[in-house]
Amino acid sequence: MKTSNELDPVEIQELARRVRLRILHEDDDVVLLTAPNDEELASIVRELLSYKPMNLKEIHQILSGIASEDKIRKALNMLLDRGEIYISNDGKYVTTVL
Repeated sequence: MKTSNELDPVEIQELARRVRLRILHEDDDVVLLTAPNDEELASIVRELLSYKPMNLKEIHQILSGIASEDKIRKALNMLLDRGEIYISNDGKYVTTVL
């Protein structure tokens, strides 16, 4: 059952479209993108969280096919260690205001 705070499919698609990756090759048939490195992934996650607080599952729904849950968890821990995000009482990751 979906709660009012969960992402709906339209939000997931919109946020996934906002993720920008480096293009290695592009032609009429195919676009080849690079997977983000750890720092790029942390930046992508931080940008997603600036849209709204999310839990790991929601972030993974948006980034499926780009990064594994373990990589996302690593990026979240990196951002937590740097004080750029925190975990709210409801278990969602929230960006800090700098």
